Amino acid sequence: MDASDLKVFEAVARYGGISRAAKELHTVQSNVTTRIQSLEQELGTALFERHARGVTLTQAGHRLLPYAAEIRDVLDRARRAAIDDGTPTGPLVIGTLETTVAMRLPRIVAAFASAYPNVDLSLRAGTSIESVVRVLDRELDGAFVAGPLDHAELIQETMFREELVIVTTPSVTTLHDLGRTGPLKILVLRVGCSYRQRLETLLAARGIADVRPMEFGSLDAIIGCVAAGIGVTLLPRAVVAAAARAGEVALHELPHDEAMVETLFVRRHDALVTSALTAFLDVVRSRTNLAMTNPRNMAAAAYPPAAQ
Repeated sequence: MDASDLKVFEAVARYGGISRAAKELHTVQSNVTTRIQSLEQELGTALFERHARGVTLTQAGHRLLPYAAEIRDVLDRARRAAIDDGTPTGPLVIGTLETTVAMRLPRIVAAFASAYPNVDLSLRAGTSIESVVRVLDRELDGAFVAGPLDHAELIQETMFREELVIVTTPSVTTLHDLGRTGPLKILVLRVGCSYRQRLETLLAARGIADVRPMEFGSLDAIIGCVAAGIGVTLLPRAVVAAAARAGEVALHELPHDEAMVETLFVRRHDALVTSALTAFLDVVRSRTNLAMTNPRNMAAAAYPPAAQ
């Protein structure tokens, strides 16, 4: 059993079919079939069940798959390490929160792209839970996620600190008005959004337990629906500062221990830290001011007042 056979096996398992695996491996289907049959003969057990729609793993295949995936990852890291001569280049895939994309990353990405044009940077937006899983599965080189987080396989670094506020329609003057006329609609991103869970906890602590989540696919949609009086949400102040200044929404401050949240950058502890990733993190750090004591200053800087 050699690494090349395991690479073919892992590709077939991942794509669920011989033809799609062959396309990824840039070979013909007959070659893939021969390699799988050879591996099964060597192990003395079937790894796939064949059917009209493709193939599915047998129990033996399921047991072998984690080792095949690990070997594939080791070989990929070895290749990337060998060709990494210290010059940032090649692919770099970073996971991020929707709020981080909107508020923090545009200028960082612009500076990074200008300084390192040979790096193919990709941003994959998702919830904290989604990004952590993708980092652990080595689909991402690293990710921005909401803290706190404690995972033995991850290295984490605090990159930003944000002030969270509860956002309502301007007609709501105090949080005591919420939930008095029936179930309260909370406008959130999909399941796994850290702000969603935090908002539910904050409302429950204030005696508002009867909430009805409404899921949206974008921050703009959430802010627009809050402005329309459909429900309330919880977001970093900087994200909604412009809408508040325009009178579209009202912002309700929270006590410091409830308001402040850290955005972490996480990566696997055993992941290859490429020159591209090192350069990216250097740019992020150079544009981060964790010493800022008043989060409103950051909101004003991100969304300067319109000219009078």
